[in-house]
Amino acid sequence: MANIDQLRGGQPLNTTRISQQKTSSDNQTSAAASVAKEQHDEVSLSSQGKAVGQIHQQLATEPSFDAGKVAEIKQAIANGSYTIDADKLAANMLKFEDELNGL
Repeated sequence: MANIDQLRGGQPLNTTRISQQKTSSDNQTSAAASVAKEQHDEVSLSSQGKAVGQIHQQLATEPSFDAGKVAEIKQAIANGSYTIDADKLAANMLKFEDELNGL
């Protein structure tokens, strides 16, 4: 079975559903096998699903953080010029907590 990482490349996932039912007659077994070989799973996405996929692909190409900003903050911490706005920090913590309560 394919995992989610194998689906990212936009490659189609080919699957064949095979029925493994045992029957008492050879004719029924061969008929069931031929029918089972002809069955294919099919998936179609809505336009919203396709849009989410496109957004995911765009985000996957962007860096997950701003390396320049991280370097600036590291430098400010190292030279002692980094200051923390306690009121802003507290407000953001409360905002985050409110967002979690909405889930």
